[in-house]
Amino acid sequence: MLLLTEGMQPRLFGLDFQLIADSCLMIIAIFVLFLCMSYFLWNPAKKYLEARKKHIEDSLAQAAADEKKAAELKAEYEDRMSKADSDAEAILVDARKRGVENEKQIVSRANEEASRIIAHATREAELEKQKASDEVKKEMVTLASLIAGKVVSASIDTKVQDQLVDEALKEIGESTWQS
Repeated sequence: MLLLTEGMQPRLFGLDFQLIADSCLMIIAIFVLFLCMSYFLWNPAKKYLEARKKHIEDSLAQAAADEKKAAELKAEYEDRMSKADSDAEAILVDARKRGVENEKQIVSRANEEASRIIAHATREAELEKQKASDEVKKEMVTLASLIAGKVVSASIDTKVQDQLVDEALKEIGESTWQS
């Protein structure tokens, strides 16, 4: 395993200068490669992860703020809804009150109109009654003048005339003549 050639000394672990130089050169190359990789890959990855972490924290903060704002809006909405319900109830109560007042006014006007119509009809009936009474009186006067004409033409005495007038009055009715 150990090979000895002329003029060479036996090597420890089979190391020679070339192997050590290659190993050192490889270690330096790996270190430089690590530095380059660190600079070009690790730092951008680290920056990306930090940016991502900040974005997530900002998103969580924004979500918490939005949730708080949504809770406030919900409370405001519920408050408005309760106010709207009470306002609607107040409007309905007011409308009912006005409806009752309008109903009373309409009934009052209708009663007044009915009273006026009844009074007008009563006056008309009275006028018709008076007119009929006047016509009856005219008829009686006409009848009396006819009787008087008959009495004069017949030249009868006063007893006969009184009798004829009394008969005419009985036919017409004393209450009609006296009213």
